[in-house]
Amino acid sequence: MAPFLEAVVVRKNDEIAPDISCVLLEAPRVAQCLEPGQFVHLLLPTFDAHILRRPFSVFATDAAGGLIEIVYQRLGEGTRFLAELQRGASLDLIGPLGQGWRAGANTRNALLVAGGIGIAPLNMLAAQLLTSARVCLITGAQSAERIVSLRLPSSVASATTKTGESRLTVITTTDDGSTGIKGLVTDVTGELLAQQDFDYLATCGPEPMQRIVAAHALAAGVTCEVSLERRMACGIGACLSCAVLTRDGTRRACVDGPVFNAEEVLW
Repeated sequence: MAPFLEAVVVRKNDEIAPDISCVLLEAPRVAQCLEPGQFVHLLLPTFDAHILRRPFSVFATDAAGGLIEIVYQRLGEGTRFLAELQRGASLDLIGPLGQGWRAGANTRNALLVAGGIGIAPLNMLAAQLLTSARVCLITGAQSAERIVSLRLPSSVASATTKTGESRLTVITTTDDGSTGIKGLVTDVTGELLAQQDFDYLATCGPEPMQRIVAAHALAAGVTCEVSLERRMACGIGACLSCAVLTRDGTRRACVDGPVFNAEEVLW
């Protein structure tokens, strides 16, 4: 669907972990049509220090309520400004933008790998897949307090197989071992791929992490998609600031991605 400009209103904007916040926006048009893995380009009101829009993955949508949720990390001036916006603040966004996840309808056993805030574009994908497939999520962070959990509709969060087993398995890793397995998500990915018969893998997080996960998937013969982060000035493919080198030449993350087949990317 072609992107459009929509005026939106902040309904809620809360800290959910150290330096990580979640903003809930009234965006009825985008909420109706945004697909898992796509993003929106947000213009921060009265933020004169930075006139360009900022790209954000969408964590969840509520089509009936006309709402979208964005989970973001407070790193620079822009995201810290965003964190200060209160309920009722008005801003606007362009969306839906980019190409999202392309998991096939015949996917039956999916592995999702999230590094830190990389869980943001994977939440909607998990909800979509759980309607008909098993999903194993590996999620990692520096410590227990920085883990961001999936937020799934109750209908899919409780989904089970014909034998009554939960369709969702969550494995947590932390750098300091404060919860789950002590180590990195990449320490677990290779082992799981060797032990189970996955037919699809999706990953998002720091690019060095994604490169390792993609190599594990290639070795196991599993289709792998990656969601790459790039600076996006225009969001519509005109400025070429978000270039991704691929086997088919230079692609643009904002229109050809941000989701790419891992085997196409020249790491």
